[in-house]
Amino acid sequence: MQIDDVDQRIIASLVADARASYAEIGAVVSLSAPAVKRRIDRLRGAGVIRGYTALIDPAAIGWTTEAFVELFCTGRTTPGQIAAAVRHHPEVVGAYTVSGEADALVHLRAADISHLEQAIERLRAEPFITSTRSTIVLSRLVDSPGTIAPLPPSNGA
Repeated sequence: MQIDDVDQRIIASLVADARASYAEIGAVVSLSAPAVKRRIDRLRGAGVIRGYTALIDPAAIGWTTEAFVELFCTGRTTPGQIAAAVRHHPEVVGAYTVSGEADALVHLRAADISHLEQAIERLRAEPFITSTRSTIVLSRLVDSPGTIAPLPPSNGA
């Protein structure tokens, strides 16, 4: 699927405010509301836009402690096995395969250090995890989930 500059600006508008109306987005990208709807429907149909979500402030629900945990696994553990296992832990907000010594990196959020320790212990209990190494987050310096900047205009090349 070809994504042009207008599509990029529509995507950027939705990332900034997924609740913006077609008319509001149209004002930004110089299209009518029906034209914006057609483009968004096309982007959704192609899987470019996968859905919409509410972003929750973790502090508002009391989950102010977070950490990144490196997982070291047995030799034949697949990314699918890791993904299936970590999905069962409500504290996991992200999981990634990585290069380097660790097999995966897991982002955890918890209410406090005790809760975090319990979550890590539950992760360690997975049969394929041989060890973990944790780094506790002290402060967030950049927090921009899903932000995508529009591409600069093409020069016809």
